[in-house]
Amino acid sequence: MNNTVDTLAQLVAFPSVCGTPNSAIIDWLEARLSLLGAYILRVPGEELERYNLFVRIGPDVAGGIVLSAHADVVPTEGQSWSSDPFTLTERDGRLYGRGSSDMKGFLACMVTAAAKATISPLKRPLYLAISYDEELGCLGVRFLLRKLQETGLAASGCIIGEPTQMQVAVAHKGKVALRIKCRGKSAHSANPLKGINAIALAASMVSELQTLQKYIEDTEEHDKRFEVPFSTVQVGLIEGGVALNIVPEHCNLMVEIRVLPHLLPDVYIAWLRAAAQRVVTQNGQGAVIEVEVINSYPGLSCDENGSGILSLGLRSISQNTTTVIDFGTEAGLFARELNLPCIVCGPGSIARAHKADEYITRQELEDSDLFLSRIIEDLCNRC
Repeated sequence: MNNTVDTLAQLVAFPSVCGTPNSAIIDWLEARLSLLGAYILRVPGEELERYNLFVRIGPDVAGGIVLSAHADVVPTEGQSWSSDPFTLTERDGRLYGRGSSDMKGFLACMVTAAAKATISPLKRPLYLAISYDEELGCLGVRFLLRKLQETGLAASGCIIGEPTQMQVAVAHKGKVALRIKCRGKSAHSANPLKGINAIALAASMVSELQTLQKYIEDTEEHDKRFEVPFSTVQVGLIEGGVALNIVPEHCNLMVEIRVLPHLLPDVYIAWLRAAAQRVVTQNGQGAVIEVEVINSYPGLSCDENGSGILSLGLRSISQNTTTVIDFGTEAGLFARELNLPCIVCGPGSIARAHKADEYITRQELEDSDLFLSRIIEDLCNRC
């Protein structure tokens, strides 16, 4: 167990903040896993010094299990930490550090599992998938999945180790991020009627978003497994105007839609584009509104009746019930791009993530190590 805590301490020490180069932590992981004799594939992204890792331990045959984690963390600026966020610090059985729960704790357990797998008589391979910039919308893993499509990965299931307090999650919502670009006509504020106020256009679109939310709530078939049992729409950012005495020409809204896992956001995006056209028509010539998709990833919906990875996960954690999670993960992309059955199960709690004094406990890491040991035992016993 100390090996996992020691590994976590070294991982936390890398300030692998999303949106920045991650070669240092990837170099360290590659060197550590190379000592085990593992097959390692480094997959770069389009950005400078951004890398994914894919690792195979055991025979090169079909039917293995993928363990997946992202190595990036969210920033710490503006947060009041009780200790250095990039030094793992233990207080009262809690291990504090940025990424300890989300999700370097599971990544450390993956390294421990790799060492155990190396000395185990595996009949099927254990795979490790390590991605970058998950926190920016699951960006880096897309390059990894594209490469795995090319190589023809033939695994039987995937475990995404996001923090679920070691419960087996079988579903989460999908997400699409949108930019609504409102363009009007500038004028002196002494005579604002000579202009078209872009902020007013944006305000009309905020009203349309509220109308869309009410429509969704009233018409969607609710999935009562989720705390919010329907898809949601919300404005997170607004930017517009240059001075109080100038009618603003530009205003942008940043919007997200989170859709139930069995739905696609296309119909809601089309609804917003139709709403944008209505607002433009109401405001006359010179008004322009564009609805632009910035990023999206699918939800997860694991087949609870026919998934081998689900049965294995429940058996390995000694549970017989599943849960769903409100936050997004890379699981939907693994399922969609590789047709790979996925579950989400890992140590720590999402309630501690992205906050000051994020922590994980020794017991949670021990439970995760035991969970992965049972996964390895299954890989040794498969025909």
